[in-house]
Amino acid sequence: MEGITLSSLLDVIGELFSDEVSIVVSNTTEYIYYRPSKRVDLKIRPGDLVKEGSIADKALKAEQKVSEFINRDVFGVPYHGMAVPFKNNGKIEGCVTAIFPTLTEGKSVVTLKTSDGWVPVPFNEVYFLEAKDRKTHVHSIYSSGTHKNTLQEFEYILPKENFIRCHRSFLVNVNQIQEIFPDSHSTFLLLMRNGAKVPVSQSYSSYFRKLLGF
Repeated sequence: MEGITLSSLLDVIGELFSDEVSIVVSNTTEYIYYRPSKRVDLKIRPGDLVKEGSIADKALKAEQKVSEFINRDVFGVPYHGMAVPFKNNGKIEGCVTAIFPTLTEGKSVVTLKTSDGWVPVPFNEVYFLEAKDRKTHVHSIYSSGTHKNTLQEFEYILPKENFIRCHRSFLVNVNQIQEIFPDSHSTFLLLMRNGAKVPVSQSYSSYFRKLLGF
């Protein structure tokens, strides 16, 4: 690990995200690293103060992960963001943020790639999304297919009041859950209305229970 700089390490981490995602790192008061994406550039420079109302500002103040839409009043560009604070010896020392571009307002369908072409599917008809074999598979009431977006990108496109991440490989529509069964090690199995069973992993179980209120 000798000779590895913070910048080079963050550049490597950035490769885990698509080129449509910007990466921002800050300490408690200012930005220290920024990698803009091809689709959204907040014009951040290292040394700039963390802007009040930004996703990083919200996460630092809440001292927990925050993910939400930020309107154009903060940076002049609307975006979806996810920010996670990091600690040292129990004290908040900064925040890592992923910035996603917004889609056209009013869009309410996922367009699936099928063997015959493309099928637009309304959000409410989607059962769940699964990351498998380097693709995102979307299962809906009338058809199933694949999409180029990752699950992480879908988390900021789909309405968060309906779609919940329950596993690193699954994102589910809570309105399409028929039953919830306990599984081993504080995990759960979701029986979807199409008969499919979707796991809730241990790392998401407490978050999932809190959001669904059980």
